[in-house]
Amino acid sequence: MAGGSFGPTGVAKDRAEQYQGKVTSYVIIACLVAAIGGAIFGYDIGVSGGVTSMDEFLEEFFKTVYDKKKQARESNYCKYDDQGLAAFTSSLYLAGLVSTLAASPITRNYGRRASIVCGGISFFVGAGLNAGAVNLPMLLAGRILLGVGIGFGNQAVPLYLSEVAPTHLRGGLNMMFQLATTLGIFTANMVNYGTQKLKPWGWRLSLGLSAFPALLMTLGGYLLPETPNSLVERGLTDRGRQVLEKLRGTQNVDAELQDMVDASELANSIKHPFRNILQRQHRPQLVMAICMPMFQILTGINSILFYAPVLFQTMGFGGNASLYSSALTGAVLVLSTLISIALVDKLGRRALLISGGIQMIICQAIVSVILGVKFGDNQELSKGYSVVVVIFICLFVVAFGWSWGPLGWTIPSEIFPLETRSAGQSITVAVNLLFTFIIAQAFLSMLCAFKFGIFLFFAGWVTVMTVFVYFLLPETKGVPIEEMTLLWKKHWFWKKVLPAANPDEAESNNI
Repeated sequence: MAGGSFGPTGVAKDRAEQYQGKVTSYVIIACLVAAIGGAIFGYDIGVSGGVTSMDEFLEEFFKTVYDKKKQARESNYCKYDDQGLAAFTSSLYLAGLVSTLAASPITRNYGRRASIVCGGISFFVGAGLNAGAVNLPMLLAGRILLGVGIGFGNQAVPLYLSEVAPTHLRGGLNMMFQLATTLGIFTANMVNYGTQKLKPWGWRLSLGLSAFPALLMTLGGYLLPETPNSLVERGLTDRGRQVLEKLRGTQNVDAELQDMVDASELANSIKHPFRNILQRQHRPQLVMAICMPMFQILTGINSILFYAPVLFQTMGFGGNASLYSSALTGAVLVLSTLISIALVDKLGRRALLISGGIQMIICQAIVSVILGVKFGDNQELSKGYSVVVVIFICLFVVAFGWSWGPLGWTIPSEIFPLETRSAGQSITVAVNLLFTFIIAQAFLSMLCAFKFGIFLFFAGWVTVMTVFVYFLLPETKGVPIEEMTLLWKKHWFWKKVLPAANPDEAESNNI
């Protein structure tokens, strides 16, 4: 990246070529422990759909849905349409939305570890309430506490990973969060497949098992080192240098540390980061913080992951077959995330997002056509067509797993200057959880209303986001996190939006 001044935002000098260091065991252990937060997030996404398809759970808390499910004449697309059942899934994300805004000042003023510990404790208590629930209010209270844990964990963990990782491997290591999320989803699917045979209490085991990784996350938060960026921001520069030397495996960290010091001086001059982030010089990052998580959810992936067993039962799969099929999609998601980790710092973010978008559009269109032509309100898909549908849903999941799945979190976590980084991550998580809540609450009703058209609805959004990436997202591969602000003034569109720092720069931007 070329050097140059960039006014009051971020680090003004390009020192990337002076950064030294390697991937140390210290970095790997820190990333693995921090990413447990992603595993709990994924487990809670995956476990909901399996539990809500278990007859014992429905009979205990949602008798109306249970009765409707047993009626042979009920429309295939509408048998699970119940706002109370949707609230069980979506309440977690609404709570996460609110709590992530509260997590921002804690993350900034007390460090990334403080938010990780808060998230772990909340997860642990919520899992216990869910496992022991005897009525719907207790069940929802547990889900809300899980949501609080998600708000804190998703706010702090991606920031932690971005700040700990070396620049040249930041994309791959940051994706540990998404890999852990996909492993959590797959684990939940396998747990559901086993616990549905443990009648009538199997659902309690499914919901309660998230207490174990929550405990690991809490202990990890106590034992992990704080990020050097956070230490420097809070005035602990000497301690930050010590941690940075351990992370990089060298004492020659002057250039990287100086970038952190420069960024922290500016960050500490900003007293109201949420107000500051609305200023014009932060407009590109703000747009990405809103659009990337929004688009990630509007791919339709969460609808498949939340309600995979319900969706497959709707298509005529038996109870066991639907859980098995959803476990298959979970396994595919894990494998495709590994592909992304291997390629993101070689091919770049844009190539993965665009190719993944094209594949998702094709797969959703094909599934919609098959369901529209071969699947009616009171019919079942033939075995052959059912296999084809599962194959194309898996191909859709593969495309998501190497593109919008990990990069929807990675890109927003790496683009903000230090002074607005915590606020920016809060906005990213809040938008993600807001749209997750909306889709989770509305999906069963949308499935009833749109029928097979639900897949075309999401395909339309994937088209929009693919065009957005092509024209508006610059490549962030290999750009140091404290020098990311230099990237936007070189982009054909964003350099017109940003204020010029001085007349010379304004003239160079128009060349």
